[in-house]
This record gives sequence, structure tokens and C-alpha cells, in this order.
Amino acid sequence: MRVGAVAGAAPRAGAGRRAHPAVSRLAVLAAGAAASAYLYRTDPHQPGHWLPFCPFHRLTGLLCPLCGTTRMGYDLMHRRLGAAWHDNTLALLASPVAVLVLARWTAEGLRGTRWRPVLRRRGTILVVAAAVAWTVVRNVF
Repeated sequence: MRVGAVAGAAPRAGAGRRAHPAVSRLAVLAAGAAASAYLYRTDPHQPGHWLPFCPFHRLTGLLCPLCGTTRMGYDLMHRRLGAAWHDNTLALLASPVAVLVLARWTAEGLRGTRWRPVLRRRGTILVVAAAVAWTVVRNVF
């Protein structure tokens, strides 16, 4: 008998089975599409809309590496590249890489293959160092 099973009870349907990897990928894509549709109609430059806030900025008053990314996304969707550059330069430069990583993650999930992380230890250290440097630069200058 399984640990934690009740004597005489039938096992749950689907117990021990995992969902196909594509399920999580499709859920993330659907949530991203819904959030993008909401953001397209909602100008984050104007107050009074429900949009996520940055807890780091709210607690410290400083800009984190991702502060301005929501405004940047809105500006990109409305083809305002100069405004997007002003909102968050590092996120704008990194966004093609993020899209490629998301595409790879999605493709591997749809094929049913296991996700292998893109970055190794050195790459992770480099990304964290760039984020810390960007945080310092945008708050000092």
C-alpha cells in the first residue's frame, strides 16, 4: 500500500502522472497574450490604472533593473522606440534574447523534451553583475 493511502480507498485517477510539458508553456503564452492585450489598451504613463508595482522601488525609492519595463513594453507595442529606450535601456537591449529563450522553452515543451537551462554558472554571474551595474548606473546618474 502507498504511504498515506487510506485502506480500502481506490487510488486517485491520474495519481503519479504529470501533465505534458506543453501545458505549462501554453498557459504561460495565454497569460502573456492576455497581459499584453490589457497593456496595449492601458497607458502605464497615466495614473489610475491597475498595473503591477515594483516592491523594490516602493520600499527604497530606488529604481531596480526592471523598473520601467512595463512602460517600455507599452511604448514598443505602440512603435515608440525612443520612449522605450528612455524607459529601460537594458531591458530593451535584452528583450530579443528573452524572446529567443521563451521561444526555445516553448518549442521544447511542445515537442515534449526536457528544458535545459540556457545559462551556465558564468552566464548567470554575468547577468547578475550587469543587473547590479545597471541598477547603480541608473540611480547614480
